[in-house]
Amino acid sequence: MEAGSDKVMSLREAVKRFVQDGSHVSIGGFTVSRNPMAAVYEIIRQKIRNLHLYAHSNGQGVDELIGGGCVSRLEIAYGGSGRFAPTCVRFRKAVERGEITVEDYTNYQMTLRFLAGAMGIPFLPTRSSLGTDIVRLWGFDETMRAVEEKVPDKKLVELENPFGQWGDTKTVILVPAVFPDVTILHVQQADEQGTARIEGLSFADIEQAKAARHVILTCEELVPTAVLRKNPGLNQIPFLHVDAVVPVPFGAYPTACYRYYDYDAAFLKAYRLAAQDDGRYGQYLERFIFSVKDHAGMLHRVGQEQLQRIKADTSRGYAVGLDRR
Repeated sequence: MEAGSDKVMSLREAVKRFVQDGSHVSIGGFTVSRNPMAAVYEIIRQKIRNLHLYAHSNGQGVDELIGGGCVSRLEIAYGGSGRFAPTCVRFRKAVERGEITVEDYTNYQMTLRFLAGAMGIPFLPTRSSLGTDIVRLWGFDETMRAVEEKVPDKKLVELENPFGQWGDTKTVILVPAVFPDVTILHVQQADEQGTARIEGLSFADIEQAKAARHVILTCEELVPTAVLRKNPGLNQIPFLHVDAVVPVPFGAYPTACYRYYDYDAAFLKAYRLAAQDDGRYGQYLERFIFSVKDHAGMLHRVGQEQLQRIKADTSRGYAVGLDRR
């Protein structure tokens, strides 16, 4: 893939081009950190349906995609938003109502699955989950697996160590690779070619990007390539993996983006209360997603005063004195 500025586009265009009904989509971030929320809201706004969603340990992004009616199947290690929702509210309701099918793995297994996809190999071995119900209980049945070519034939495989007792491990678990149609990430900085820099913890984002057929990056800042070349060792995602670059300030809001802003505790608390009731949640979707044109419109509803309140301290990377109750 050649480098070029034609990758810079609006979020509406990026989602329309790379995310369709039935797509296998992976989103980055972790619980209430660096979820690609602007993209999540745009997917909901475009009323894309029947997504097969992958995430490591995501919170707000997963919950809102499910609450927005976009997801039919989910593969994940953990879905929660910290103290605000130890288990994501709309996620839990959808599972209890039989509206989505979920297959769960350990945190380490999901990391290995994305890593296998990034390596271009079908599986990786681990001891993680031995002796647990994760091995025994499958979310997707074999009938569905037989007809879905993008879903592996088995959740995992328990295999006797082919090298005998070498390594002092009798049994290993083989976990299948994840190969998303598109991975969506939010990063701090990117250039017009698609080279990206993540500050702070990268979670499984790098592996998710390299495992996918297409990658959409939303970023806080679109910076000149020369800026990223000054310290190239700090750049984790090379341009050749990226198809779309979308500058979106506060693109992870209401989750945190290290060194730019903190998570919005007040918003997340209000969201949890709304999500617990179908009627109130419908009003939430209308106010913050469907009745606004884009993420900037959503942020306008939140208000500059609140956005200023969660702005990160430059020396610490998070908001100092923020009321997190």
